[in-house]
Amino acid sequence: MNGNPRIPREPGAPPAPPTAKTALRPALLALRRALDADLIARWDAAIGARVLDWCRAGAVEDLGVYWPLAGEPDLRAAYAELAAGGVRLALPVVLEKAAPLGFSAWTPGEAMVKDGKGVAVPAQLRLGARPAARLVPCLGFNAARLRLGYGGGFYDRTLEALPRPATLGVAYSCLAAQFDGDAHDIALDAIVTEEGMV
Repeated sequence: MNGNPRIPREPGAPPAPPTAKTALRPALLALRRALDADLIARWDAAIGARVLDWCRAGAVEDLGVYWPLAGEPDLRAAYAELAAGGVRLALPVVLEKAAPLGFSAWTPGEAMVKDGKGVAVPAQLRLGARPAARLVPCLGFNAARLRLGYGGGFYDRTLEALPRPATLGVAYSCLAAQFDGDAHDIALDAIVTEEGMV
């Protein structure tokens, strides 16, 4: 049930039946990839500043972040500032299919490699406890703060584990969409865009 190579469908898996979400994914990916590079740089800076404010307001000490893929907002400058201020960062790691994500400690600037799915992870994995606060990249989002991802279900399985983390979705405002949630969808606490918090 995946329309993006970030988390490939298992070989031989039957195609997912069309839904509003599966129809939205390619359209939102195309929209995001068509954005002007200068505009993206300004938006990423604005989003990064809001992420810093959110972390300061919540006295965040441990933060799950993400490595930007397929046009996701690039917040690595904000990550470096957070790390310099003593926030411990961790990147998500796919441990196995149909399982929650693991998290590896990460310091900006350290060596990275691509995992079996093509996602950047620290070259030296240091798996630890799941961070109590997490940034969650969104391909799209709706007014109920439900996230549209790539269809792999990794974040859904990760967010359902208790205790529930503080979650901040990250997206561009133009990716707001109308779609119905599924039973497994979990609303994010907030979503940050270049225009503000949702």
